[in-house]
Parts: sequence; structure tokens; C-alpha cells
Amino acid sequence: MTPSLKLADDQRFALMKFRRSVQDILQPHHDDQFLLRWLRARKWDAGAAEKMLRDSLEWRKRYDVDKLDEFEIPQVLKDYLPHGICGYDKDKAPVIVMPFAGLDLYGILHVVTRREMIKTTIKLLENYLRICKEQSQKHGPDAGQCTVIFDMENFNLRQYMWRPAGEIVITLIQMYEANYPEILKVCYIVNAPKVFALAFSIAKKFMNEYTISKIQIYKADPNKWKPAILQVIPPDQLPAHFGGTLKDPDGNPRLATKICQGGKVPKSMYTNKGNKDKDKENVFTTVTIKKGEKLKLDFNPPEAGSLLSWEFRSDDHDISFGIVKKMGDGSTQDVVPIHRVSAHQLDEVGIVTCETLGTYSVVFDNSYSMLRNKKIHHCIRVLPPGITEDDEALTKA
Repeated sequence: MTPSLKLADDQRFALMKFRRSVQDILQPHHDDQFLLRWLRARKWDAGAAEKMLRDSLEWRKRYDVDKLDEFEIPQVLKDYLPHGICGYDKDKAPVIVMPFAGLDLYGILHVVTRREMIKTTIKLLENYLRICKEQSQKHGPDAGQCTVIFDMENFNLRQYMWRPAGEIVITLIQMYEANYPEILKVCYIVNAPKVFALAFSIAKKFMNEYTISKIQIYKADPNKWKPAILQVIPPDQLPAHFGGTLKDPDGNPRLATKICQGGKVPKSMYTNKGNKDKDKENVFTTVTIKKGEKLKLDFNPPEAGSLLSWEFRSDDHDISFGIVKKMGDGSTQDVVPIHRVSAHQLDEVGIVTCETLGTYSVVFDNSYSMLRNKKIHHCIRVLPPGITEDDEALTKA
């Protein structure tokens, strides 16, 4: 056992028990620090930690994680995936900055497949993990986790309501939670607009408590978040945009030479738009709602916390849309008030959490139109709280 580890007697016993139970799968580089990550993620339950580790090692085999050096990150992700290491915090842990508003997932997923996006994320996480291990060996265990800054300035929720974008985010969160426990030291989410609260309320349903406890969210008030960050990160290791002293040679305070800022992917780069359109043909249902009539689609989520997502468009004219929940006593409650939307101009997308069980009715209402039938192309789905996608699904463009 590593001498520097300070553990209570019950924690030391759990570590010994855990080590014995996974002896058959341990590699030479799997030291006590490695084992403790899984134990802490499962609240010192050796049996639960064993299952988590074994499942993760199987996942690594499926994705050939140990051979990802051979995987070449697609150029669009090198150029447009916002992230970078700017320096090290006061404990010598790496500081990762992610200008999240610069992430154009809609554009990226029109150039690369979801599997390429996932493999790229794995490769980046593995690189961060390697740096953490090197820093831990040099400076002690406090340097073995990542300090992260998410900059949400100009964040727009709309693209994440697009089904493929929303699903890839959930998939990546779940992948991280299941396979990279306890590598996060602290995460500062700064410049968070009001709409971010909705996005985070959905995302945190797929996060473990130990991850959520390390996240600090700040609104667009630098007087509050800059002092908090500077308590942990020295100014000379931080971009000037966040209160530090680092700038690019041209004076850019965002340190774009080290931190990719992302940006809008040019449509000229789109390579699999045809696949997207074909995918839409396969998953979208087309219906005609006659003048003066309604279409009601009933859904019964299998468990509380399920997600009800929608994406639809109409031909030529608008349509009224809403979601109504039927209560146990027979009364109804508006989840999304019925309102007219210009779905003929822009695809209508959204997602709500089904906090309680019941019948959720998606309503397309054309009763206000006495002259025109309306053709609707829709994809309505119920996603369980523990949504996962198998390898076959992930290979689809």
C-alpha cells in the first residue's frame, strides 16, 4: 500500500478487500491510487466498486481504448472541438478550459460519425488521465485530478434539443461517469445564462453525486467567479479572460494558441448530410392532420425521471403543439401549453423530464384551421433515465 495514503481503518479494509477481489484483472500500473478512484466512486462499497471496474475494463476492450494511439482524430474535431490545457493549479493539477459555447455539435455531427466523436472524447480523456498520473507521481495525489473551467458565455440551448446532439451529450456523460471516476477535482461553470439551468437539470440526472458535488455554477458576474478560480489557480497559469495573466502573442486574452475556441463548422465541410436526411426518413413519422382536427399521441413513461423528447416539422404552414399530462384523478395538467409554432420555417425540438408517472399526451392541434390540412413529420421518443446506446447504434452516422 502506498505510504502517503491516509485512510480510516474501514477504508483501508475496503481497499484490501477490493484489491483481493480484482486481483485477476489488475495490471502492473493499477496501483492503490487507481483502486481508490473506483472505491470512492462507489462510496467504499468493495462489491459495487468491483462491478464498476470489471464493466469498465470490458468497455475498454470493446473500444480498443489501449490502442487509441493509432486512432487519428478527425481534422474537424482538431479545429472545432473547444478545449485545451492552459496550465496547472496550485497543487500542480492540470487546468482544462472548455469554451462550451463554441461547440457546434450540429455541424460536427454532419462531418463525423457519433462513434468518431466518442472515440475522440475517449482519446482526450485518456490523455488528461495520463497527465494527471504524471503530475501525481511528481507532486503527490492532489495533483492527480483535473481542474476544469466551462465557459458558458453566449451558450445557446437550441442545438442540444436536436435529437442526435442531445443523445450524444447524454452518452458522453454516461461514458465518463462509468469509466473515469474521481478524475475531477473541481469544475467551475462560469457565465451561465438562465437557460443553462434547464440544460443542467437534465444533464445532472446522468451524473453521480460525487461529480455533482464538485461542480460550482456562476452566473455572468466576474466579480464572483474570478476570485473563486484564483483561489485555486495561480494567475500565471490562467488566461486573462478568466482573471489570469496569460495571453496570446497578439494579445488575445482567451489564449487561443493553447485553447481551441471552437466555432461554427462551415457547411461546405458537411460530408454526411445525406445520411442525416436518410436517418430522418427512417425515424420520422409523417401524418396529415385534417382541417379542424387534432392528433393526440399518448406515452406512458416506464419510470419516473424518464425524458420525453420531440422533433418535428410541418409542410408549408404552422401548427399548434403542446403536451398534456393526465393525473390519477382524471384531471389534466399542461406540461407544455398548447401554442402555435412555425415548424414550417424551422424544426421544432425539445425535451421535458417526466418527474412522475402518468399518461403524457403529445398534441398536434389543427382545430383553428378551417381551410387547410397540415402535414407533420415527427419523432417523439421516451428515453429512460439510464439511457445507453449499444455499439451498433454508435456506429451510425
